[in-house]
Amino acid sequence: MGSPDVRIPTATLRGVEAVPVTVEVSVSGGIPGLSIVGMPDTSVLEARSRVRCALKACGYKIPRLHVTVNLAPAEIRKTGTAFDLPIAVAVLAVTGQIPLDGLSKLLFVGELALDGSVCPPRGAVAYAALAEREGFSLACSEQTRLPLALSTGAYGISEISRLKAGVGELPLLGTRLGANDLDVGDGATGLDFSDVVDQDIPKRAMVIAAAGRHGMLMVGPPGSGKTMLARRMPTILPPLSDAERSEAMLIHSVAGQSIATLERGERPFRAPHHSISMGGLVGGGRPVMPGEVSLAHGGVLFLDELPEFATNVLQSLRQPLEDHEVRIVRVDGVYVFPCDFQLIAAANPCPCGHLGDEKHECTCSPARIAAYQGRIGGPLMDRIDVVVDVHRPASTDVIRGSQGVGSAEMLDQVMAAREFASWREAREEAHYGTSTQGIARLGFEPDASTFFIDSAERLALGGRGIARVGRVARTIADMDGHELVSRDDVGEALQYRSRRQL
Repeated sequence: MGSPDVRIPTATLRGVEAVPVTVEVSVSGGIPGLSIVGMPDTSVLEARSRVRCALKACGYKIPRLHVTVNLAPAEIRKTGTAFDLPIAVAVLAVTGQIPLDGLSKLLFVGELALDGSVCPPRGAVAYAALAEREGFSLACSEQTRLPLALSTGAYGISEISRLKAGVGELPLLGTRLGANDLDVGDGATGLDFSDVVDQDIPKRAMVIAAAGRHGMLMVGPPGSGKTMLARRMPTILPPLSDAERSEAMLIHSVAGQSIATLERGERPFRAPHHSISMGGLVGGGRPVMPGEVSLAHGGVLFLDELPEFATNVLQSLRQPLEDHEVRIVRVDGVYVFPCDFQLIAAANPCPCGHLGDEKHECTCSPARIAAYQGRIGGPLMDRIDVVVDVHRPASTDVIRGSQGVGSAEMLDQVMAAREFASWREAREEAHYGTSTQGIARLGFEPDASTFFIDSAERLALGGRGIARVGRVARTIADMDGHELVSRDDVGEALQYRSRRQL
């Protein structure tokens, strides 16, 4: 018999974080079996069968004793299959079938196959981050993909038979690229704005949206190129910063998504179908998982056919757009998911899609058009800064394969605008401090300020609308290198805002 007191470090996922858990094992007489306590869910309880089969397949002895496994602290609900490996290690250690040396310095996570091989768990990045914070080395499947910064010192286990010689013989995990990581998913690789022809005004609007991180809605008939424009938005955004990359990889890992494109610095692009539920969009479920808004963190959330989304689903975006985080309240606590994304949406002007189309007649009644346009809702429209019409491109340009402005040139404009904005904000901070806030800090020329006040009164803009038009005007001025917002800048910003409906 091995040590009577064995404690194996592991963790459980809670939101986008891993919480430390200790696997405690006790053996006693009575009916042979394995019982798990400490508030496990169904997937954790199923570990009893997987562990038993894996131990037998790898030549270990199944103890003919009653084995009690406690997952401490017992007040936290345990979910997922990552407890298979630490439970197996604890059982083998307590029965003296593997050496105890070094077990307390490793944080074990992994799912066991019936043949004893170790499979990578969901949320490996979160487990690796926890191990680094707590001073452990991560022990997981050799197939686990981790960022280079977190893979140093992690150990890979192909199957639990490798533990017979002790953990000192385990190989380092390394940074091998798995086959699943070669899939770029919804990334923007290979896309370029030069493919989109005869859309200079929408492209200008997209540069403005990218430069100032503004929400954008494109309205136009089917086939006008709205989806093509949206899918190319990540190509004119700067690469992910180190902090953004770490947060995005953490969220994708917890959701079971590939992190390969994020490691390359590409911003995420998410385009959920309009039948998505509220939980799928903002997060939820059991266990609580991040939604599409969180998976778009640091990147673009594209909602095509915006009026076709359920009204309650659309209105659930209001708080995430303002706070850049989702707070989901459950009986066992509050789950917080970051969601600092850029919203890009597309919509037809009416149910048939041909309202205002010179070459197609609209067949919709005024009542149907009003009902269709009203599905988005004023509060959400009030949070979209840039609304632009997308007209059908000329047939000759499409057939001849003409090329428009490319992503490289548009990216240069975005980077120049952001650099100028950073310089201007630093200069204003040094000169004025933090005493000047809000619209006053944007810096308007006198005639531009007068024009803005008159226009806001005429269009009945609310406080949020005024602030957002001011921000768009400030972005346009930054693109032109103007320290003060001019009347023309305000006029262009109002063109993207004055439409209250589609």
